[in-house]
This record gives sequence, structure tokens and C-alpha cells, in this order.
Amino acid sequence: MKKTALFLLGLAFSFSGFGQGNNYTQNYKKFDNLALTPPMGWNSWNKFACNVDEKLIKEVADALVSSGMKDAGYTYINLDDCWHGERDAQGFIQPDAKRFPSGMKALADYVHSKGLKLGIYSDAGSQTCGGKPGSRGYEFQDAQQYASWGIDYLKYDWCNTEGLKAEGAYKTITAALRKAGRPMVLSICEWGNDKPWTWGQSVGHLWRTTGDIYNCFDCIEDHGTWKSWGVMQIVDKQEGLRQYAGPGHWNDPDMLEVGNGMPANEDRAHFTLWSMLAAPLITGNDLRKMSKETTDILTNREVLAVNQDKLGVQGFKYASKDSLETWLKPLEGGKWAVTFLNRSRRPQPVRFDWKTTPITDDLSKQELNAAKTTYKVRNLWMKKDVGTTKKAFATTVPAHDVVLLMLTQ
Repeated sequence: MKKTALFLLGLAFSFSGFGQGNNYTQNYKKFDNLALTPPMGWNSWNKFACNVDEKLIKEVADALVSSGMKDAGYTYINLDDCWHGERDAQGFIQPDAKRFPSGMKALADYVHSKGLKLGIYSDAGSQTCGGKPGSRGYEFQDAQQYASWGIDYLKYDWCNTEGLKAEGAYKTITAALRKAGRPMVLSICEWGNDKPWTWGQSVGHLWRTTGDIYNCFDCIEDHGTWKSWGVMQIVDKQEGLRQYAGPGHWNDPDMLEVGNGMPANEDRAHFTLWSMLAAPLITGNDLRKMSKETTDILTNREVLAVNQDKLGVQGFKYASKDSLETWLKPLEGGKWAVTFLNRSRRPQPVRFDWKTTPITDDLSKQELNAAKTTYKVRNLWMKKDVGTTKKAFATTVPAHDVVLLMLTQ
């Protein structure tokens, strides 16, 4: 009788342990105080795809510094797919020894020595999109390995994920990163299929809202079973998502194609819209061979300030007529960014009477009312003051281009 009582007492304590939480309980919350403004950096995929090695990454890190991009705020050097070698006997992932002979820790040390941070790539499935070893079943080992290497950012893709549910899979890698103990930005890259904006805020720091971007201003590339999207197509897919974005949790319309072949006017429009959308600014071009035009676009401090505004409010399309769109973004301190986007192939005149067009943003509760307040108006691409809101603004927007204004009180 005594033994039975002791057994039942022990069983009760055992079950109460499960109910109250113990060593098996996971922390599915991302690291706080990261990506409080949209992350800025570079990623290897758009330009180099699987053709990556440590020499390239070191040279790009050098170029990020020498080009002035680091001083402008770009921080992350993100290594995308195909860096992987095999797993060792214990299951720990290793880098490709031919491409990364010095090892990933040495590469991270080099990037850190430049005052930059290193990002890496994996996949929630059994294989990455490039056919390399994925993290499925190895999440905690991979997180430990990344932490031991000194990784600062993880892009986590969604190929070969047979039977997995996105929210659960991303919570697993978040728990693994927390267990490993090194704070990392988590980029949720499941292409918006499972509406990550509805569950990703506590799990990751940014989430893709669409499929992959394509280096084209206004077109679709059809791969048969999936599509890549031009800049305008991706912009249209952001409709209705702005309420989910804010400091530490951003809608991600994919990486930038600036400098990858579009003309300067289209690059400028692309960069402006990503800035208005409070999108992560992850460039995807060859930083070692940038033209002056590309460098000037990527390092325009006044445009970057629109993207990096600490209020963290995503902009919105206010009006559209004859392929001319008006976009607004409320900023800290009662300022506003205003973009006129010309989607057509011919120049378009624009006239905007500030005094007769009061605007209230229901999300931020910010008001733009030039009948009550006079704002100074500055053209951010011309880097030139262009009057005040006492007078209507009139100009011509070139084809596939923008005019970006800053209004300050």
C-alpha cells in the first residue's frame, strides 16, 4: 500500500511538471530589439545564384565599405543558397570545402572585421531550392552551428517542404535559434503562401509577401509551375498588408534588382517604392562593378531616410489615374513622403493642390492638411527645395520613373 501511494505521488509530480513547463518547453519568440528599421544589406542570389565562394563574399564586403554603402547604413552580407557541403558524422552541416576552404567562422570573422554582419541561408525542407541539404530534422543542430560560426541573419526558404505547415516549421527554427543563444534576424521566406503576415510578427523579423522578383519593371516570367514577378507586379501584391508591418516585423517584397540591368529611371522607381513600402533594402547586384548611377541610387541618404524612418509605417497608394499613381508615407515628426509614380511608357503631367487635398492616414493617425499647416517641399532625387505647400505642385514625371518629395513643417 505504501509503495502504491509513493508511485502515485511520483506520477502526480511527473504530470504536474509537464503541465507547468520544463526543459522540453520551447521558446517560439524571435529575438527582440533586432531589425527595428528595415534591414539593409546585400544578398548573393539575384546576381550570382549558386556561383558563390569565400573570395566573392570577401570582395563584396570590401566593396560595400569602399562604395560608401556601409556609411549609408547597409549592414548585412547575406550568403544565399549553395554554400553547403555535407553533414558530418554527427549531423552538423559543413560548408563546401572547395568554395569555402577557410571555413564559415573565418568568413564571419572577416565580415565582422569590416564592421558588417554575416547572413546565411537554409530551408525548412529536406533540401534547399538549389538541391543542397535542408534543415528539416536538423534545425537545432544547424542553429548551433550557425551560432558557433558567428552568423547574424538567417534567410529560411520553403522548398521541398512536403507535408509541413509553415507556421509550425518557422516556429521550430525560431526555437532552435533561441536555444543556440546567438541573436539572429530571421527572414521568413515562404513566398506569402500561408499568409505569414498573420502569424509571423512574433516568429520572425521579416516575411516574404510574394514569389521571387524578376529583373523587369512591368512583366511576368513564367517558369511553368511557378512565376517570377516584375517590380510593378510585386508592388500591386502589397495591397492590404501595411497594417502588419512595423518596427521589428516587416513585409518583404523580395530583394532589390537595382543595378542588374534595368535603366536608371526604372531602378530609381524600384528603389523609391521599396523605400515607401518600408521594405528591407537587400541589394542583389555586383557591388564590385557598380556604375556611378547605381551607387548614387543606392546611397541617396535622403531617400534612405524615408525607408529607415523610425515611425516604421508602411506607405500606401492614395490615388491612381491614367497610369499615374500617388503614394504617401507618414514619417516621424509630422513629416510626409510623397511619390508620384508613372507606370506608363510616356511622360505624364502631375498637378497636386496641397491645400484642397487634406489627407488622414487611419493606420498611423497622421494628418497632412496644408490648409492648416504650411509644409516645406523638397525633391529628394534632385536634392533640391521646390517651394512650399502654399502653391500647388506641378511637374512632368518621365516614363517608368518617379518624383519623390519630402514635406516638413
